[in-house]
Amino acid sequence: MLAKVLTGAVVGLDGALVEVEVDIAPGGMPNFLVVGLPDAAVQEARERVRAAIRNSGLSFPMRRITVNLAPADLKKEGPSYDLPIAVGILIASGQVEAEPGGVLYLGELSLDGSLRHTPGIIALVALARERGLDTVYVPAIDAREATLLGGVRVMPVPTLGALVAHLRGEAPLAPAPEGEDLAAGDDERPGGDLADVKGQEHARRALEVAAAGAHNLLMAGPPGAGKTLLARALPSILPAMTRDECLEVTKIYSVAGQLPPERPVVRQRPFRAPHHTISHAGLVGGGRWPRPGEISLAHRGVLFLDELPEFGQPALDVLRQPLEDGHITISRAQGSVTFPAKVMLVGAMNPCPCVRKYHSAESRQPGTRDHRPAPGRQGAKRRRPAEGPPLPQPLAGARPASGGVPGAPRHHPGRDRGGGRCGQRLDGRAVGERRERPGGYPAGAPDRAPGGTALARVAGGCGRG
Repeated sequence: MLAKVLTGAVVGLDGALVEVEVDIAPGGMPNFLVVGLPDAAVQEARERVRAAIRNSGLSFPMRRITVNLAPADLKKEGPSYDLPIAVGILIASGQVEAEPGGVLYLGELSLDGSLRHTPGIIALVALARERGLDTVYVPAIDAREATLLGGVRVMPVPTLGALVAHLRGEAPLAPAPEGEDLAAGDDERPGGDLADVKGQEHARRALEVAAAGAHNLLMAGPPGAGKTLLARALPSILPAMTRDECLEVTKIYSVAGQLPPERPVVRQRPFRAPHHTISHAGLVGGGRWPRPGEISLAHRGVLFLDELPEFGQPALDVLRQPLEDGHITISRAQGSVTFPAKVMLVGAMNPCPCVRKYHSAESRQPGTRDHRPAPGRQGAKRRRPAEGPPLPQPLAGARPASGGVPGAPRHHPGRDRGGGRCGQRLDGRAVGERRERPGGYPAGAPDRAPGGTALARVAGGCGRG
């Protein structure tokens, strides 16, 4: 007997309709075969489905079972095909009747027949609404996420046995209530509030300007000056997300598998801070079948790159086009997918690894025998990707003049510092920078450059180059 059940596959951030065809042959050796370009997780569904059917008090047919996932040229991955395969086997074996009308089945089965959390639910519910399907069966734990869009009847399924009782008419399932109000505020601020930051008036003003105009930001200063604290507080002064923006960000986190079931809505603007050892695929997205990267997970929010010079030129170059276009397109042999990438880029860097040890924060003097800048971090080759020419366009912009946070020079009386001491001051002013400035404007003077990006110097340091 042949049975057909509808489900969906996630392609990028969108859904694609998949038809599960189950055929049970009357003769031949017992076998369970899944075709249609499945990955390892879909192939392993055979064991999960067999155990779930038996542990739910149902009969698993010991015959030749062939499951086809159409279209055959679309790669199927993930565990969301467990429930439709199980339902197709039960319909083909005559244990339940197929429900009339357009119905979509989604969910991963455990061995005892209960349904687990499945990523990408909201993208597949949007697919059902676009295709005119009126009912979607989802795991009960994902019912809140599935009801966010509206326009589709969502049926929460706790176990495979409960679904069978519903299809038989013995114990009908109740539809999930209407979705949550996305406009409802969320007072929780995981990164803190800018109002809690004391001092740093010039840096706070730079954050306000950047937040008002959606500019990118670069903060340079010694360790402990407050760069990371300020960056984490930046989302607190950004405007609240609209309903469409909440759905957009929620869909990204759902597809990436980072949406917790207990909080199925992302209301606060994202803040992502990847480590400088991250790969290009992890930063902008990619993989064998592309998945969202950190720049897409920070969509409508803040992407914070701490220790910016450590990322190197290739990592900054790969961010150039997504920051300008607002999206990233990843092409593979199987096809191309596009992820949104409208972010505020915030960078932080230390001008010198030993500020406050041998010199003041405002100094620009080269090192002496007691102060040897780290060759990798302080050389012009490593600093140039961040602020020297040639500049990545998103990090070029205005440099507001500020006094900086004064350092605490450590003096050693009685010791001669031949060749001058870092932090030497003339008439109460720091010695001017020796490094050439882009465009020829003097150090510390406000200027303008293409891009309109705010660039704040939290505290100066001693650089070379």
